[in-house]
Amino acid sequence: MISFMSFKKTKIFLIELLESALLSLIIILPIRFFIIQPFFVKGQSMEPNFHENDYLIIDEISFKLREPQRGEAVVLRSPFEKNYFFIKRIIGLPGEIITVENGEVRVSSESNPQGMVLDEIYLEDDIFTDGNLEIKIGLDQYFVMGDNRQYSYDSRRWGLLEEKDIIGRVWLRLWPVNVAKVYAR
Repeated sequence: MISFMSFKKTKIFLIELLESALLSLIIILPIRFFIIQPFFVKGQSMEPNFHENDYLIIDEISFKLREPQRGEAVVLRSPFEKNYFFIKRIIGLPGEIITVENGEVRVSSESNPQGMVLDEIYLEDDIFTDGNLEIKIGLDQYFVMGDNRQYSYDSRRWGLLEEKDIIGRVWLRLWPVNVAKVYAR
């Protein structure tokens, strides 16, 4: 009788364990694949704001509800190697003209042909934006740059980013804990 009760309890325990595991997968997998995903920063292109091995949570759903905004840090597919990812900052939006000259980034458009020098509050004062270019951004395209302008491989080198290649925006930095932060918009 004792062995039958032990078998029955073990069977009930295993069934409950399997049910819990399946329920967890049903909840976690859609969140992981369609709403948020983790990302480790590789490289120096976003210093001093993001560093090598920072652990970020990327919000994948915001851009299904609204357009990306200037100044947001985003994770994107490399324009050359689709299994490789970059983290960059959105500088130019569809329909705008971006001019990089004399260390300044100027944004203009048909409605504002004089444009404005971009106030990049996320950059340190001594950051110099090198390059000499003027580029018109098409529909469904963005101009992106890294915050560490001297060491960033970005739209100044490889051109415009297609909207379809944006994975999502940086939502949380969880690691290192001493600089954990929520990036709300």
